[in-house]
Amino acid sequence: MIKLDIISDPICPWCYIGKALLETALAKRPDHPFTIEWHPFQLNPDMPAEGMDRRAYLEGKFGGKEAAVRAYAPVAERAEAAGLAIDLGAIKRTPNTLNAHRLIHWAGIEAKQTPVVTALFHAYFVEGRDIGDIDVLADIADTAGMDAAIVQRLLTSDADRADISARDAHSRQMGVNSVPTFIVAGKHAVPGAQPAELWLKVIDEMIAEDATNV
Repeated sequence: MIKLDIISDPICPWCYIGKALLETALAKRPDHPFTIEWHPFQLNPDMPAEGMDRRAYLEGKFGGKEAAVRAYAPVAERAEAAGLAIDLGAIKRTPNTLNAHRLIHWAGIEAKQTPVVTALFHAYFVEGRDIGDIDVLADIADTAGMDAAIVQRLLTSDADRADISARDAHSRQMGVNSVPTFIVAGKHAVPGAQPAELWLKVIDEMIAEDATNV
């Protein structure tokens, strides 16, 4: 198997789209060699713990309502082309995602990372839920088969906060400055939401290379 590390943030629309495009390719190549691990990257590491009003955040980031609408037009187009449901109007708050990343980390210990990441994207981009809220995160954990009570208790503690922040900082020190970033076999970085066709080419090349090395 070949490690595919994905550096991502669950409030990043391009991460949501990039995941969908990758999964389209994986579904077409069920014998793909990848084993996937998700890694933390906060788009807004200085976001208040309680998050902030989504409209205020976007208008502040992009310099007004019209600029924010223009910035997100390509997102809606690419999401639709990828066959993704997305309801940007349903999102009322932009959360701090540190706790969401802690949940993803704990899900990895239970081999449930991708289902939890999937549930986080769906909760945020489809249902407009506040994935910075501890109760929402505990509910997501429960739907993925994790113990919601344990997750809720951990989220009210400082467990793994420093570790997640250190891993985020490490990615930045390695030169990662945008997400999603996919790292293949620990050495090849593939930035951005790449089309399924590119992933199919990568997978086919790896399968062919593996066959010649047998």
